[in-house]
Amino acid sequence: MTNLLTKLIFLNSMILLLVIIIAGSSVKDYACFLVNSEQIVGQELVETLNSFLWKVGILTFLFIGLFHYFTVKKMINPIKLLSHAAKNIQQGKAPEKVIASTSGELAELIGNFNSMSESLVVMQNQREEMLRDIAHELRTPLTNINGYLEALENGVIEGNTEIFTSLLEESKRITRIVELISELNSWHNGIFFQEKCLEKLDVKKLLTEAINPFQLKLQKRFTDLQINLEDTSVLVYKDGLMQAFTNILQNIIDYNTGEALKIEGTINQDCYLIYFIHKGQYIEPDKKDQIFERFYRMESSRTTKSHGAGLGLAITKSIILAHKGMVGIDTDGIHHTFWIRLPIQNKG
Repeated sequence: MTNLLTKLIFLNSMILLLVIIIAGSSVKDYACFLVNSEQIVGQELVETLNSFLWKVGILTFLFIGLFHYFTVKKMINPIKLLSHAAKNIQQGKAPEKVIASTSGELAELIGNFNSMSESLVVMQNQREEMLRDIAHELRTPLTNINGYLEALENGVIEGNTEIFTSLLEESKRITRIVELISELNSWHNGIFFQEKCLEKLDVKKLLTEAINPFQLKLQKRFTDLQINLEDTSVLVYKDGLMQAFTNILQNIIDYNTGEALKIEGTINQDCYLIYFIHKGQYIEPDKKDQIFERFYRMESSRTTKSHGAGLGLAITKSIILAHKGMVGIDTDGIHHTFWIRLPIQNKG
């Protein structure tokens, strides 16, 4: 608060100087008036000046005091607003944006506080949305399981292999969703890097290994498949990066609408860039980054099976960020380019 302290010191100094100037000037002028015009001298002059000085001092004190009060009040008002907003956050209330006319460090503090408040609101909304999404994802399989079990208990249906297989599929679906959530949190918190060893691997070989299991699907879905990869090594957790590649490839296959797929890997200074270029279902350009959020699906009608729980790309994002890289998508709505940037000199 250097700027605020400077303002207060300057204000107090100016007030003190103003008091001295007003009092001194008034006493001087009044003394000259008494001596020259009223011919008052000696003890009577001293007593008159003392009385005048008291009156001038009191009036000046009141005037300057009021000026000082309102000036300081205006200066510290933003701090009161910040304190009030912080108290609302402490009580669990939605923080309001602090609007105050100020400058310097105080303005920077208010700006940072408003940014923090907005982040808290976003995080709270995301947390509530995630809980709703988890409940939504688990509700359907649990409802199916409960329905089958109640029917079996009441003798409405008899148990058979088909029913038990269906119950097992729903149970596995719940288990998979829970595992995905756990895995996502593990990557987000860096637990995998604490438990696993990083390896220096050829990213071209790694990406090729990830593509191989999809060869039949890719050849079936795409008449024009181009794969151009440059060689280089990166420090990675192999299984994690393989899963990131797999999630993107699976997403491309699930929502592809075109005939061509181009996969490129190039070295750009100290980074390795990977591009997956294809034509797919419509993605609103303004909301493109949301596809990497938990449980996000562009259409409510999209499948809610285990591979479509809306967590694959979120896990991919967490994995790439854990590798100190970046992942994203560029799109005009239909033509999509998924991209991954990995640091070649990755110290983990």
